[in-house]
Amino acid sequence: MRIIHSSDWHLGQHFIGKSRETEHAAFLRWLVLQVTEQAIDAIIVAGDIFDTATPPSYARELYNQFIVDLQPSGCQLVMLGGNHDSPAVLAESKQLLARLNTSVIPAISAELAGQLVVLHNNKQAPACLLAAVPFLRSRDLLQSQAGQSGQQKQLDLQQAIASHYQQLYALALQYNQQHQLNLPIVMTGHLTTVGVSQSESVRDIYIGTLEAFSASAFPAADYIALGHIHQAQQLNSSTDIRYSGSPIALSFDEARQQKQLWLLEFDGKQKTVSSIAIPCFQPLVSIKTDLSSLPARLKPVLDSLDSGVTLWLEVVINSSDGYLTDLQPRVEQILAGLPVTLLRLRRERSNAGASLQQFKQTSLAELAPAEVWQARLADEVITAEQQQQLTELHQQVLAKVQQREAAPQATVK
Repeated sequence: MRIIHSSDWHLGQHFIGKSRETEHAAFLRWLVLQVTEQAIDAIIVAGDIFDTATPPSYARELYNQFIVDLQPSGCQLVMLGGNHDSPAVLAESKQLLARLNTSVIPAISAELAGQLVVLHNNKQAPACLLAAVPFLRSRDLLQSQAGQSGQQKQLDLQQAIASHYQQLYALALQYNQQHQLNLPIVMTGHLTTVGVSQSESVRDIYIGTLEAFSASAFPAADYIALGHIHQAQQLNSSTDIRYSGSPIALSFDEARQQKQLWLLEFDGKQKTVSSIAIPCFQPLVSIKTDLSSLPARLKPVLDSLDSGVTLWLEVVINSSDGYLTDLQPRVEQILAGLPVTLLRLRRERSNAGASLQQFKQTSLAELAPAEVWQARLADEVITAEQQQQLTELHQQVLAKVQQREAAPQATVK
């Protein structure tokens, strides 16, 4: 039995105004090819299939076309809902896709058995039991109780998530017993666990008030396939728990990561896990430098580009040139004629200066609107004149908002 573990496709994502449609289409074509070349029996996608709850039509087309293209291989496909996915959007084609060897688990099922999927090998014999857990929403697990402390809510939620996993795992063991099988049990999840490495494109998710789930609370399954974190990694745990990461770089800080899939191979209960490197379909890079060093820093990157490929670039200008008011035209002049698209230009954040970073652990209630505004401006590459114009507009809008809040509420009849 050969299974691919993937996640966080984020079909439909726009990256600083750029569509990822071409990259995603190339990745999905490549994935279909891997299924054929490596005789893959099943693919598990552990959440965040789409980037938004209302994906654009081309993203849905990519999703549907991939399922169609996969059919000649006979490979099973299991798609799980993530925190970016709308359960309703995934559920609308669930019954239809079931006819195309595809199991869709948008949210937890009313009947727990609905989250058990038997995976078959190329001889159509049962070879693995998948206990499929999508992104868990607190409203699906708990009813709100008045008067609870934050600590008690966290504890209740931890216990509810652990209970869901344990119950589903027990059901999988029961299935093996009832059918006199000894199938390996793979579980899934879409959440943050304690001690994982994140990137800037990962939006923190909280299941209710729970920030991260302890790896020690997972059942002793043969493998746990997780999604949500975009960097591939294995957790330090007695149970084999792994994130596959996203197949393409979704932020500049992911650009140096080698994107990959996990390949699980079961021979009975014997398991081996290896990685499959994913090609880079759109090079992007962030360069931190001063103006004079930018050409030299850029040259080795451009030398490595394939013919006809354009680099997506972020330039972070350090403090030595950060004071310049004509930074944008200077950088554009350096890049003129090169196979480069400048997606973002910013000044390096100063530890001493005001920026949003210094307020990361501060509640908005503790800050004045002017402080937040000035911190936001500090991260932008704009002239002093533009700063003044924007600040005046901000003050006008802020004054109107404050006047409206101070005015007595009109009585609704």
